[in-house]
Amino acid sequence: MLGRLSHRAGWATARSQPARSAADRPPHRHSVGRRARGRDLVEPGSVHLSGAQPAGGVPPRPAEACRRPCPRRSESRRSHLMDQPTPPSVTDERPGLPQRAPAPRSPRESPPGTVPSAQGAPPRRPAELPPVHTALICVALPGLAISTDQGQLTGRGLEGYYRAGRRVLSRCQVRIAGREPLMVQARMQSADRARFVGTLRPTPHGGPDPDLLVERTRTADGVERITLHNAAMRPLRLPVEVALGTDLADLGAIAAGTVGPELPASVHDSGLRWSSPVGTARVTADPPPADALASAGLLRWEFDVPPGSSVTVELRVRLEGAGPVRSAGRAATSPLAAARATGDDPRVRQFLSTSIGDLEALLVRDPVHPMDIHLAAGAPWRCGRAPAEALAAARMTLPLGTRLAAGTLRSLARTQIRGGLRTGMIPGSRRDAGAHLPPGCTGTEATLLFPVLLAEARRWGLAERETEELLPTAERCLTWLRDAVGEDEYLRDPQPGGPVRCETQAQAHRAALLGADLLDALGRPGGRGLREWAQALRTAFRKDFWIDDPGGGRPAAARTPDGRPVPHLGAGTVHLLDTGLLGGGEYAPGLLDKVQTEQLARRLGSPVMDSGWGLRGLGAKEVGHNPFGHRGGAVRVHETAIGVSGLAAAGYEKEAGSLLRGVLAAAEAFGHRLPEMYGGEQRTEGSAPLPHPAACRPAATAAAAGVLLLTTLAGIRPDAPAGTVTLRPLRSAPLGELGLTGLRISGAAFSVRVSRLGLAMVEEAAEGLQLGA
Repeated sequence: MLGRLSHRAGWATARSQPARSAADRPPHRHSVGRRARGRDLVEPGSVHLSGAQPAGGVPPRPAEACRRPCPRRSESRRSHLMDQPTPPSVTDERPGLPQRAPAPRSPRESPPGTVPSAQGAPPRRPAELPPVHTALICVALPGLAISTDQGQLTGRGLEGYYRAGRRVLSRCQVRIAGREPLMVQARMQSADRARFVGTLRPTPHGGPDPDLLVERTRTADGVERITLHNAAMRPLRLPVEVALGTDLADLGAIAAGTVGPELPASVHDSGLRWSSPVGTARVTADPPPADALASAGLLRWEFDVPPGSSVTVELRVRLEGAGPVRSAGRAATSPLAAARATGDDPRVRQFLSTSIGDLEALLVRDPVHPMDIHLAAGAPWRCGRAPAEALAAARMTLPLGTRLAAGTLRSLARTQIRGGLRTGMIPGSRRDAGAHLPPGCTGTEATLLFPVLLAEARRWGLAERETEELLPTAERCLTWLRDAVGEDEYLRDPQPGGPVRCETQAQAHRAALLGADLLDALGRPGGRGLREWAQALRTAFRKDFWIDDPGGGRPAAARTPDGRPVPHLGAGTVHLLDTGLLGGGEYAPGLLDKVQTEQLARRLGSPVMDSGWGLRGLGAKEVGHNPFGHRGGAVRVHETAIGVSGLAAAGYEKEAGSLLRGVLAAAEAFGHRLPEMYGGEQRTEGSAPLPHPAACRPAATAAAAGVLLLTTLAGIRPDAPAGTVTLRPLRSAPLGELGLTGLRISGAAFSVRVSRLGLAMVEEAAEGLQLGA
């Protein structure tokens, strides 16, 4: 009997469960926002059912649990919880939510219709995901504060203060003389702080001009300051009420719409307190209120404010037993350098500053080893550990120093699987791959990224001692790669019956070459075998994965188990251009030959892929294109940045410059805080990028992309062990003159300036660092 069944074009899944009554059934564990393309993620242990096959798609076939990296979901229900360690397992990635709570599906991954439940019960429609594209999200993990532009916290949707994934305060409504202020402005001041300004006329005889200014400053660490400024010519007596409430609900339950009523309050010290089996929250006020009504959740004051004077009430929101919020990114010892950008384009300064601020807001400490810091994937949905995203973001931020890379590598090294068929894997969740392919395992991506990040961090100046400490973990990753490939040329999907993905081959090829370089440099065996396999992969890939067509040809997105190509063109092909940095400022060879690389660059630069705001996840002319599809047409900032970097390194500056200018324009439209993705609608005169209602913002890879995009313009290629740095700037200087100061190479400050003629000059560098050829 099928307890859960989902269909999509060519791929369908089901899970066997005994029949249960509606009362006995547990709530659905659907991920947030899984709603746009009529499909569901394949769960470990599920069975593929026959269905309509998409053109060029992988045929459906029976499937078992992923044989190497994917154990059953039950091993990791808490993998996306804020402030929680991730157990060493591989589960379905639910990009919308912490996994422990029932939740609706995300628009990235779910069917738009009803969700069948156990036989005999009526079908249930998933709850709508609360949109976040208009929310002001203050982040300093593990703290969050989510607000609308009205400033009042009403308890609706996601509004509230959060700590470690739990809503500590859901309602905070200010009334002055019995009325709510009229909101006139709401804006983010920094990644962790929002400011709301409202006005009020306390008396009806003062004319049309408001004479009371109400300012509220809200921070992610649970502090709210309410300041009343009297602009009238007379003193004002102001009765102030703050109505407070909370449900202490889990973020997943809030997103699913399954929260209960507000909890009863009790008076505690200079504020209110709420308790439930999951915890206790309290709000304290300074100055203490004149009156506190627990039954109504009210704090009351009465202030006499002279003309031109102000009075402030400060509220502190805390989850008892959790201790004060201590954001790793706000510490004096942040692992990210405070780099700055200047130049002809005035946007670059704010773009880099906001990117670094968002990265610092998403930093989290390893709960067991607090000195090791890594990045959460994004807020509000993915504040737990996401290995592939953490490694990718740390790699893009190497120009800001190697401390984040070292902390990320150490933290993930402790999760590496030891023993069994999956020995050497860095565990990760499963990710939707779009309309044409089944979900892929991010554990594979993370395992291949680990030796790449270690090798490149060494080039940027990671200490030899730290490199040697992490080398055994990298060796196990590379051993897993060789064992997984076996006698084949290709690294196949770990799930039986899965495709051979183009993106995975590019990542495996890069890991092999950079891993071999690392092993040779540290006197370890195995480099020769990795290079020989990489050579065999290049030979086979150029023949098997290239599809000739009237447009000049394209790489296949994948090959089916029986060898047929999956021909759709998507942004995942940019990984073919991301070959990795070797010594002497040189990049590793790629899987494509020169002619194929040129053809791919031409395709990526065409309007089919370049939306004017960045690269579409799926070409506009491909079957199944959806401008809001997570991997079906939306612009994903991470892949666009990789595309810009890869195109620039391969010499295709026109295409790289066009994509770069598009992302910079999108960043300006988003207040320089890029979401992880946005709509892939074609840019036109006077248009603006379309927000994706379920996208994380800030997101680690999107923020890190800002660092990669700007440093790509300077073409910085360090080789710290050799004491050299090579500069290969974009000669076309697409943003005019650009200066980057406060970067890091070998732990020392590094500054560079690129002229309008595309010539680069080092202005500051570590002593002894030589300019390479």
